[in-house]
Amino acid sequence: MDLKYLLVRCLVVAALIVGYAATPHPAVRGNLEQSKEADEVPNEVRKVIRVVDGDTIVVSPNERVRLIGVDTPETVHPKKAVACFGKQAKQFTRDAVEGKTIRLVLDNVNTKRRHRDRYGRTLAYAYLADGTMLNAELIRQGYAHAYTRFPFRYLVEFRQIERAARTQGLGLWSSCPLK
Repeated sequence: MDLKYLLVRCLVVAALIVGYAATPHPAVRGNLEQSKEADEVPNEVRKVIRVVDGDTIVVSPNERVRLIGVDTPETVHPKKAVACFGKQAKQFTRDAVEGKTIRLVLDNVNTKRRHRDRYGRTLAYAYLADGTMLNAELIRQGYAHAYTRFPFRYLVEFRQIERAARTQGLGLWSSCPLK
């Protein structure tokens, strides 16, 4: 890789990180101990190249990212049909992040796994430019379930957000058969 190109890229990433440092954090928060944990884990500013599914994105240079704590209905599973509300969830994620710059934050709970799932995807929280956490927003608007099979920092909060979306009959909770 050209050294000049690499230097310019590093400077751009550094400038974006400094800019995001001033951005307010989203409403979804853990307790003080969890917030400290979040500060200890590195985060990166990346551009979203494409959306694979409602809960999986590809960021530059070509890295698949699985959003922690959410499970959207399937649209690309090789052995399953497109699930109820899957296309809408994928479109919501596409509208929110495709072609845009986001901030990825890792969770210390996944350190032993090197922040990867069994398919090699990076496990992360994705924050929009306005500070909104995409993971929580997918659940809040009824595009996803809280995926609680594995522990993560915002498990309790995501369950509460899902309960509220179910109660309000938002998104998939209004049009899909309950599991």
